[in-house]
Amino acid sequence: MLTRRSLLARAGSGCGLLGLAALCDQLGLQAGEGANPLAAKAGHFPVQAKSVIWLFMNGGPSHIDTWDYKPELEKRDGMELAGLDKDTGFFTDQVGPLMKSPFAFAQHGQSGAWVSEILPQQAKHVDKMAFLHGCWTDSNNHAPALLKINSGMARMGFPSMGSWMTYGLGSECRDLPAFVVMTDPQGRGVPKGHSGNWSAGFLPSVYQGTGLRPQGVPIVDLDRPKGVDAGSQRAQLDLLGRLDRRAAAGDNELEARIESFELAFRMQTAAPEALAIDSEPAHIRALYGLDDKRCAHYGRQCLMARRLVERGVRCVQIYSGGMENEKSWDGHVDIAGNHRGFAGETDTPIAGLLEDLAQRGLLDQTLVICCGEFGRLPVVQRAKDSKATGRDHNPHAYTTWLAGGGVKAGVHHGATDEIGFKAVEGRVSTHDLHATILHLMGLNHERLTYRFNGRDYRLTDVEGEVVKAILA
Repeated sequence: MLTRRSLLARAGSGCGLLGLAALCDQLGLQAGEGANPLAAKAGHFPVQAKSVIWLFMNGGPSHIDTWDYKPELEKRDGMELAGLDKDTGFFTDQVGPLMKSPFAFAQHGQSGAWVSEILPQQAKHVDKMAFLHGCWTDSNNHAPALLKINSGMARMGFPSMGSWMTYGLGSECRDLPAFVVMTDPQGRGVPKGHSGNWSAGFLPSVYQGTGLRPQGVPIVDLDRPKGVDAGSQRAQLDLLGRLDRRAAAGDNELEARIESFELAFRMQTAAPEALAIDSEPAHIRALYGLDDKRCAHYGRQCLMARRLVERGVRCVQIYSGGMENEKSWDGHVDIAGNHRGFAGETDTPIAGLLEDLAQRGLLDQTLVICCGEFGRLPVVQRAKDSKATGRDHNPHAYTTWLAGGGVKAGVHHGATDEIGFKAVEGRVSTHDLHATILHLMGLNHERLTYRFNGRDYRLTDVEGEVVKAILA
């Protein structure tokens, strides 16, 4: 028989172990079942940034009509560009003379940044941004250029940056996906390359981006089936997990499948609350432009992004623009109408996001990125009629801006030539951009590797230099 003292001693130890087990479960360190692959991990060095919001302007926005003012282009409007390789763009038989920007530019902020008239709200935040004006890529076609900027390779089958990031850092939130993707909600479709842009590639599938539906219910099949309560569903998952783990034996894909079931179970409660933007006060909804039909759809996504990173989601990517040319920032026919329309949809929500993150103290720990897959040519794209005012693709130059976690605010790095045709100073390749983003998140791009087919792969392949000029 136990004495009362012995009973209390043994029960006390048991209570402590129960507490430890609960804590381990919260941290994704389930004893005897293998570590949760999405458990938060320390980076290679300490940094402020914890999350990334990537605002992707799909289709290739024109740098010379948004952030890269070129007065010389105005002077030479209508002149031929001598020595231009007509294969630079995509439509090689429609190359015309130089064309000035249809938009007026003005300087803003203490940094004196030149900004197009179509971005008046973002212009108020230029002193929070670091601009990379010397970005370039190596493809003039959307699909490979999209794959390149998302995965570092211009072909399918490689992990996206969001997947690499969650592989390296895990997630601070165990009840929501670590990597969330939102595509254009206006019925324009997904970007070219489809889900390959947020694929986990050869990494375990648990690092795949989770796409939210652009219309209707954001996540399908999230609700518990009728007639099934939480207890019976929990029992089913426990049985399935035990059976799967008997066969897993180090199988990464099977372990990822088990974790995906567990995550889906937890999301049934967490996701509806996280995405419930109608619970936000009226002044916050107005800040993101939800009271403006023109930009309300993009504003809802930006507000969702803030709520997700606030809850510990590691990476959120939002696409503006869909599949077809004129249904994205791909202004082949009418650059003025195309860009004015898409800027009108995104300008207020992006400015609202930056202001909201800053006022909540989240901007220091959230890295915000904004860019497209390439830029546009300074020449007009001729069509069958003589009134064409569009621009073709330009892989030689585009602008990226970054703000927030670890970024030196109000700086401009690199430059294009006098007409915005090619990056000539402070050139930043896609690998350089990725190396810089990973560095800002506390990851050394040369050490973030995964062995596949007998080789250690990394996001930056065998290249990449961190752009130290924009580091705070």
